[in-house]
Amino acid sequence: MAAQGIRGPPYGFFHGSTKEMLQMKKEITKRPMNLSHDIFPYVQPHLYKWTKTYGRNFLMWYGAQAFLVISDLEMVKEVLNNRDDTYSKEFVQDQVKKYIGDGLATFRGEKWAKHRKLANFAFHGENLKGMIPAMVDSAHTMLKRWSGREGKEIDVYKELRLYASDVISKTAFGSSYTEGKSIFENVNKLILVMVNASSSFPILRKLWRPAYEIEGEKIEKGFREAVLEIIKKRQEKVNSGELESYGNDFLGLLLRASHEVDEKKKITIDNVVSECKTFYIAGHETATSFLAWTVLLLSIHTDWQEEARKEAFNVFGNRDPDLDGIQS
Repeated sequence: MAAQGIRGPPYGFFHGSTKEMLQMKKEITKRPMNLSHDIFPYVQPHLYKWTKTYGRNFLMWYGAQAFLVISDLEMVKEVLNNRDDTYSKEFVQDQVKKYIGDGLATFRGEKWAKHRKLANFAFHGENLKGMIPAMVDSAHTMLKRWSGREGKEIDVYKELRLYASDVISKTAFGSSYTEGKSIFENVNKLILVMVNASSSFPILRKLWRPAYEIEGEKIEKGFREAVLEIIKKRQEKVNSGELESYGNDFLGLLLRASHEVDEKKKITIDNVVSECKTFYIAGHETATSFLAWTVLLLSIHTDWQEEARKEAFNVFGNRDPDLDGIQS
């Protein structure tokens, strides 16, 4: 790498670059964040500093594992195009993978294509149209909780997390947030465990098991049992005749695939559980962050807020959002 002009922070015995990285993150989070779009130095302070120091492409270390970080646009294009499968998926450490299992996030090749096809069908444009009433219903539930709280502080991030969780439960798994409450509680705990696992030192973990790893296994077990319970309820409804089929939501398509006669199309029940776990983790956290950031920006820029409100009233008036209005 050095011969090709690639530099980077020096390798430290055992920890690689992680000690510096964690120190920078610790220092930056002690400071209040400015209300600015310039969030890169705050969110990824190590990448910001090392890009400035070593250039747009540099080498860093997670323990003994070297990582080439690139931000040169042409090189990024080459990696993302990846027509010849030259670049493998992002490195997923074993201690993280064991919590989310094998699924779309970790598969490659034919397995990835099979699972991606299921996800594409579940969230095809036509299927998304049918999810709008559930999204509106969940929004009404959230706003009802807010009624009578004028002038009082509301933790918007927490509220939007409940909203996103309820929407995912209804649209992808045919349940509700109340029904899947234990799942979402476990999701939030599991995310913290995976953050700890991804930033720990692999060599040191071989000498003793850290507390977060023991706790993570307990959380994963509870998560798995809760997901299996939702799967069991859907199976029982089909077996009793209450439902004619497994349905066309994400869970229904996964269960249908698990009963496929064609081995090439069939997936295991462990795959079903893993995909549910992946979707719960990836789905509600990303949606929550996106919505909360949007609300923050609208609260900072009141002129944008006024324009957005005006547009919504012009399109929908006092009625609930619907497909025709959203598409107009």
